[in-house]
Amino acid sequence: MRVETPLIERTMAIARVDWTPSHRQPSVVRLALATLTAIIGSLVADAIIVAIGTHIFPGTAGWDHFRFGDYAKLTIIGVLIGAAGWPVLTHISSAPRWLYGRLTVLISLALFLPDAWLLLHHQPLKDVAVLMAMHVAVAAVIYCSMVLIAPVRGVRAPR
Repeated sequence: MRVETPLIERTMAIARVDWTPSHRQPSVVRLALATLTAIIGSLVADAIIVAIGTHIFPGTAGWDHFRFGDYAKLTIIGVLIGAAGWPVLTHISSAPRWLYGRLTVLISLALFLPDAWLLLHHQPLKDVAVLMAMHVAVAAVIYCSMVLIAPVRGVRAPR
């Protein structure tokens, strides 16, 4: 038996967490394909942003965080976490795309906190701005990969 306070109930209603969605889960194959696509797409997006950033701001070239090995491992970890969230939300929400989109924005904003930390420790603004653009690009790639490649499926059969 679940006991919820009115505040929790209202928060869950606003977040559209209803625990009984009428749709079916994305298939495991599609989730795996979406995750692989998100990893590859995110790494490509990061590489493009680093190339553009270091071209526009030549002084940023060689910054530790712009080395492929440095950002690749963090990007892959972030993608795996983001990809793991999608099937959870499709299981608990009748509006998983809506909720996943808002959580993507909130988590992206939270990921700016380490960037702010870098600025506070006198890292160049141009370098950190490029890093922030990488965060936004990765978030967009993960969101699009999950909701487009591994969408929820039709209405669940009645039990």
